[in-house]
Amino acid sequence: MPSTLIAAAVQMTSTADVARNLARARDLVRHAAARGANLIVLPENFALMSPSEEAKFAVAETIDPARPGAIVSALAEEAARAGAWVVLGGMPEKSDAPGRVHNACVALGPDGNLRAVYRKIHLFDVHIPDGATYHESKTIAAGERPVVVETPWGRLGLSVCYDVRFPELYRALAAQGARFVVVPAAFTLHTGRDHWHVLLRARAIENLAFVIAAAQYGRHDEKRVTFGHSLIADPWGTVLADCADGEGVAIAELDLARQDRLRRELPALDHRRM
Repeated sequence: MPSTLIAAAVQMTSTADVARNLARARDLVRHAAARGANLIVLPENFALMSPSEEAKFAVAETIDPARPGAIVSALAEEAARAGAWVVLGGMPEKSDAPGRVHNACVALGPDGNLRAVYRKIHLFDVHIPDGATYHESKTIAAGERPVVVETPWGRLGLSVCYDVRFPELYRALAAQGARFVVVPAAFTLHTGRDHWHVLLRARAIENLAFVIAAAQYGRHDEKRVTFGHSLIADPWGTVLADCADGEGVAIAELDLARQDRLRRELPALDHRRM
């Protein structure tokens, strides 16, 4: 197993313009790959951030490796071109539930082939004090199981945004051997400025895992503003990289030998009792 890898968390300001979003995602994947990234994570809703809840139905795809749709195909080309793993942080996937789609996190290998799909389990149904109301369960069908994927550096656990508030999911990923977890997100400005860093660092510390959190940033339309601060945290909870305002990439080298040492010195995962 390689002793290090370079990970990148991509930060975007996606809109209702799917073509623009995909072009920008491809550019940022290329930028991360040019900086040596082996694992590149796109944020939740990277292909579409629309004020219309109906818009996602028009772009939802059947995630089929034999017949990939336009969104998966576009990023599969970039993964193969870069020779890097690319995680599509969250996109609409057709489901069997009437009037609802899945919010799917898709892992692509360095050959561009599909390696895993995780459907977001925890859905964001809240009314927050800034006046915004979110009711994901109206249009999103929840997933049912944690997902890890084998990589050359160990197992990668998949999650999406609101999942980060539910530590039991990350315990389940760690129990399945995850050394890294991704948290692609579109965190609200109101909650993000108080909770984003704290939650991500907590998930890293309690699982002695690397956390790669790719976020949406800024104003997407007249209703939606997100916090940004895409970041990468190490198993000790140290933030290795934190994206500035605007679109861009947070990038860091992950030291797997140090992670192994920390897990030996503080074997909390072995001490867990339920």
